[in-house]
Amino acid sequence: MTQHGPEGSIESLYPFLYSGTTDVSAVLEQVRESTVAKTEEILQLRRAVRAADSARLVACAQDMAARFAAGGRLLAFGNGGSATDAQQLATLFLYPGGTATPLPALSLASDASVLTALSNDIGVDVVFARQIAAFGGRADIAVGMSTSGNSDNLLRAFDEASRRGLLTIGIAGYSGGKMAELDSIDYLFVAPSASVHRIQEAQTTMYNVLWELCQAALDGGGAVTAP
Repeated sequence: MTQHGPEGSIESLYPFLYSGTTDVSAVLEQVRESTVAKTEEILQLRRAVRAADSARLVACAQDMAARFAAGGRLLAFGNGGSATDAQQLATLFLYPGGTATPLPALSLASDASVLTALSNDIGVDVVFARQIAAFGGRADIAVGMSTSGNSDNLLRAFDEASRRGLLTIGIAGYSGGKMAELDSIDYLFVAPSASVHRIQEAQTTMYNVLWELCQAALDGGGAVTAP
């Protein structure tokens, strides 16, 4: 089966699997070269994000910490793979393990009954906005994740969250897509890549850094340094 997407087919991603070669040593060397190249890509992308956004990550984390200190909660959302990231983000804040402070967090992409009811009865465009309208308060934080930045249900969710006074945080890829055009997002962090794989890897780093900085801000009374 061929996988289509921004990076092309599986054959183009892993040519050594489809070359028909029986030279095991050559295949292993191609695997090594491919792994090294992909590792360098993600390292370069993370360096680019750090250079562009380190100060804004600190400012965002401090604002998040202030919301949590005021009794706020984190509401995370996304579609597809980004829904999985939203769940991971919520879990990271709620069940951090060790001596880290558990913080109230909820994934809006995790309740199948709510998602299917809203999608069936009204439309998929409202699946996150309606939940924010129901659960969101002025002390809360809305974090939406997308690789393209163009998902209509995220755009509507950010607009709803902004109207209700939530702190809004967008995490996107490519050049930010339509999310970059919104006035309703307080902080937008972009992984500038055309590879969905590299984007999602960098986004994982972004929200883990936000969590670490937020923990530091809560533990240290708000003073944190750039990553």
